[in-house]
Amino acid sequence: MTANVIVLGATGDLTTRYLLPGLAQLRELDRPASGLRIIGVARDEIDERTFRQQIGTALREHAPSVAAKARAGLADTAGYLSGDVTDPEVLTAALRAARTGEHASQGDDPVVVYLALPHGLFERVATALGRCDLPPGIRVVVEKPFGEDLASARRLNTVLHQVLPDDRVFRVDHFLAKQTVLNLLGLRFANRVLEPLWSNTHITGIDIVFDETVDAQGRASYYDHAGALRDMVQNHLLQLLTLVAMEPPLTIDPADLAVRKRDVLRAVRPIRDADVGRCTVRGRYTAGTVRGRRGERTVAGYVDGVGVDPARATETYAELTVYIDNWRWSGVPFRLRTGKALAADRREIVVRFADVPHAIFADRDSRCNELRLQLDPDRMSLRLNVNGIGDPFDLEPVELVTELARQAPSPYGQLLLAIIDGDTRLSAQAQEAEESWRIIEPVLDGWAAGRSPLLDYPAGSGGPTG
Repeated sequence: MTANVIVLGATGDLTTRYLLPGLAQLRELDRPASGLRIIGVARDEIDERTFRQQIGTALREHAPSVAAKARAGLADTAGYLSGDVTDPEVLTAALRAARTGEHASQGDDPVVVYLALPHGLFERVATALGRCDLPPGIRVVVEKPFGEDLASARRLNTVLHQVLPDDRVFRVDHFLAKQTVLNLLGLRFANRVLEPLWSNTHITGIDIVFDETVDAQGRASYYDHAGALRDMVQNHLLQLLTLVAMEPPLTIDPADLAVRKRDVLRAVRPIRDADVGRCTVRGRYTAGTVRGRRGERTVAGYVDGVGVDPARATETYAELTVYIDNWRWSGVPFRLRTGKALAADRREIVVRFADVPHAIFADRDSRCNELRLQLDPDRMSLRLNVNGIGDPFDLEPVELVTELARQAPSPYGQLLLAIIDGDTRLSAQAQEAEESWRIIEPVLDGWAAGRSPLLDYPAGSGGPTG
């Protein structure tokens, strides 16, 4: 099998930082075995030689650990077309390039069209693809955000379904390819010790957190039109919620997983106007000092960023508490939280278990059992109470920790491999995308109406809630 990956927006940041390293990793692993080639399409008026040089430069910076032979192989076979990605003639030329030459896709060999573009162009590109002669092995990949509200998501789904069946459309979420996230399936459904405890009988709350020390930086002009709720919660964190809360699927086939994920989103209790102020928090960072992985740095306030319109009142911190109205999870709060320019990088799922029914120890300092699934680095830990060292009848908490082996390829490499193989398990289905907007849209409307105040928090702090 030979795979050709047509990247629309081939000179952009997404391609440079994530897609090219992922493709180079697949090339190094000989996946697929018969060959892998990239065909770039963008407005930049450059020739193929210049594009290949740009690929080499990008891979030296963002994929230095990939073998030089693999990096060179990806660059040396790359093709490039300059033009408007919404023009059917340009797309036809790119598809023709995928079916000709030394590394041509044949028959049902996959041709991947990856929309590494601003989301505002997705519908126009999909419409243009509908006017092209599409090869039988085509897959179309859409990055988040999938629409900007429920109406636009439905409209985009309609256009895509006019072009391709849903199993050829990949609404990708690289979070689903992270090692710890994938381990949720094994952890929950292959361990008798955990699955009987996975309900409101034994669990009092679950947090899904993605805190960052990084600020908006050069993405401020994009971020100001999205905000933390659209950028992270609507897609990434709600997708994590589906895996944490789903019922056991019949199998791990894509269709069975998709049904269970959709059921979770459908069961999320609607957020009404009166609920917005009570179950949501929004904030925006002001100037401060952040101590991150790269040391201490001074961060200007978000409103002072290039391309930011303060009147938009864009949030850089979003917290949302939801409830899943079904038998398993009735009454359990799920807190979804994300923010930028915070005190620490914290990317984890925290499961808090109920206390024992009757406390026989006098020590009141014991804490409930917690299972933590950390996303970066990939790590699992379980907090238990044991007898103390000093007085054997006192309690003290201990933490059992296991480091998860770093996956190969990286999440974007895993994502690309799944797309080439036609595996939709790392993607959201059409109804998932729409249900996610059903959950989030009332919050956006409530915030626009001022039902939850926009709170300031200093960069480098714990956020507006401390």
